[in-house]
Amino acid sequence: GGGAVLAATTWVKLAIGALGLSAFLGGWWAGVNYALSFVLIMLLHWTVATKQPAMTAPAMAAKLKDMAAPGAVERFVDEVVYLLRSQFAAILGNVGLVMPVVVVLSVLLHRLGWAQALMEPFHAQYILAQHHLLGPTALFAAATGGLLFASSIVGGWVENWFVFYRLDSVLAHHPRVTAWLGRERAARWGRYWGGNISSWTANISLGLMLGLVPPVLGFFGIPFEVRHVTLVAGQIAAAVHELGASVLHQPALAWAAGGIVITGLMNLAFSFTLAFRLALTAQNVPAVDRRRLYAALARRVLRHPLTFLLPLRLQGAAPSTTGH
Repeated sequence: GGGAVLAATTWVKLAIGALGLSAFLGGWWAGVNYALSFVLIMLLHWTVATKQPAMTAPAMAAKLKDMAAPGAVERFVDEVVYLLRSQFAAILGNVGLVMPVVVVLSVLLHRLGWAQALMEPFHAQYILAQHHLLGPTALFAAATGGLLFASSIVGGWVENWFVFYRLDSVLAHHPRVTAWLGRERAARWGRYWGGNISSWTANISLGLMLGLVPPVLGFFGIPFEVRHVTLVAGQIAAAVHELGASVLHQPALAWAAGGIVITGLMNLAFSFTLAFRLALTAQNVPAVDRRRLYAALARRVLRHPLTFLLPLRLQGAAPSTTGH
């Protein structure tokens, strides 16, 4: 579902770029486009690939308070495996749907006569070159993972602020709010925002950062482009449709496909690593226990690498009761 929504987001982003706006205005409207898309996906209970690790790593690290308990390290490694496996599934789902939906939208736009105004063959060829595996794609994708992490910080900060000032109670009992909404509806609004303010702010802040950070950094002479795996796959699909079947014989397409893979890996790795390291610090996990965790993760990667991709039962492992 997230891939289908972001297919439309891809074409709206191309339309914004075709308007020839200034760098800041173009970034602002691109950010609004992303934010609205992320919020829609959230309201539909769908998934944006690579966004969840930054949100869930702190909750996972909270389980490390009792490292001395028997099997605590292995149980935590299992949680990491579940998280990464679900994210690989999300990447496959997003990318697997964003590309065909983008192509369908491309066909419709061509029939309406709008596609030529949004993308030309030169622009399509430039998109393939832009996402070359050996170019700056990996670096930009890692930095985008940092923005995914930053959005989780924004969401957590706003939720703490909301709870600290008891704004759910304010919404439920403030005279002006109750006069406007009624007591019952005001109470529902208080409960809703108490449980969802973090998700709203995280999604909106992520969208605005994806749109605005590149032009702001560009103002200071720092080159940066957003590289999110689903959006990258959508742009490449639009470029392939524009160039036609001849592009299948171009090495640029294979290199761009490699760019999709490295983008997904770097998005996931950096967003999770930054959130996880911060959570370890917040939980005061000592260096000795950190080394035990890293060693346990390394053993799992070397001995059972497929468990990070497929739900395989390890020999001697007890059935999972955690619902993963």
